[in-house]
Amino acid sequence: MSDTAKAVTGPASYFPSIEKKYGRPIAAWQEVLRSHPGYASAKHGELVAFLKTEHALGHGHANALVAHTLREDRG
Repeated sequence: MSDTAKAVTGPASYFPSIEKKYGRPIAAWQEVLRSHPGYASAKHGELVAFLKTEHALGHGHANALVAHTLREDRG
């Protein structure tokens, strides 16, 4: 596989199916997460539960979004 055709791995590998299934771009889902009250101190599991209960995302999709967003924001 060439450098320009590397497969996407990790949480981002879920992004195409998340966008297709739920009809929103990943950036919009990240804004949903970031607007959650207490986001700055929320635990990973709390944010996954929020996406699952309030927005009907599946566990894998919610987990991928949370992991990716927290990594971006918290390092």
